Amino acid sequence: MRLAILGAGAIGPGCAVLAASRGHDAVLWSPSGAGTAGITGVLHAEGQVEGAFPVSIAATLDQAFAGADVALLTVPAYALPVLLPPIAAAMPKHLPLLIAPAASLAPLAFARLRGAGAPIGAMATTPVTGRRTAPDRVRIAAIRAWAEMGALPGPAAPEMAALAESLFGNRWPVVADALAAAFINTNPIAHAALVLANVTRIERRETWGQYGLMTPAVCRLMESLCAERDALAARFGHHPPSLVEALHRTNGVPRGPLHDMTQAIERGAGVIAGPTDMGTRYVTEDVPYGLAFYLALAAAIGQPMPVTAAAVTVIETLWGLGLRENPLLDGLDLADLPAMLGRA
Repeated sequence: MRLAILGAGAIGPGCAVLAASRGHDAVLWSPSGAGTAGITGVLHAEGQVEGAFPVSIAATLDQAFAGADVALLTVPAYALPVLLPPIAAAMPKHLPLLIAPAASLAPLAFARLRGAGAPIGAMATTPVTGRRTAPDRVRIAAIRAWAEMGALPGPAAPEMAALAESLFGNRWPVVADALAAAFINTNPIAHAALVLANVTRIERRETWGQYGLMTPAVCRLMESLCAERDALAARFGHHPPSLVEALHRTNGVPRGPLHDMTQAIERGAGVIAGPTDMGTRYVTEDVPYGLAFYLALAAAIGQPMPVTAAAVTVIETLWGLGLRENPLLDGLDLADLPAMLGRA
């Protein structure tokens, strides 16, 4: 297949390499052009995929979509409000779209802009993890063995899961809808606890290991935030994996008490550095499109989330920012989500 990848940070090129390694054609589009600068037809990969792989570069969305069989959108959630309108205007209506990860009802926001068309796959997370080590080089740290897939409309999930498996090789067990997929990503919970406990390290640009500093106190906060997410998800009929399960899946350590698992991760993988910039996505992405997204849903159905609300308020105070604006939710009746997501 020909895969149009929209987004060229680390995940987009990593997905291009993985798809190309499986015999597909990949074309990369960068919203600013910066992400594809320095790529001249080949991406060099190391880590879980090794070698040099052909990739085409699209200067425009029309070029990216020309001849494509499927598109993958993988950009930070905070970029979605600006990028979804031009993508929806340029994308052929028959072209299926995968969104990785499908944060904060992004598939629903896209569908409202585009109108009727092909299904939209709501990926709970990205097919790979990795980082760019040079303009034309990517290190793929992990290829996820499996991750959940929702869809809009909900019944299209098996079709979108099969498409993703053909492209990337990993398995995509289906969930009921795009909201179920949005609840699964635990980054907002873990990252909020980490930034609250380590704000002075971040502000002073100190080097610190995030798993090693998931101390018992930080783990208690994570567990409290997760319990509130789980109670909210249950109101919509969803039951996302626990923090223990999420850490086990991502890092392969045995299931056990959360603090024991985080220390085992650091012993096995070494120090994985936490953020050293107050502009970290742990705050600018994971609060508005994660924790504050939960609060918006909770307010619509009268579900209390006192720990989550307090965490958001304290982070807003520490950072001196308002972090609750989420344009992806504008105009949505959040109390009527099941009908909108194709479950009713």
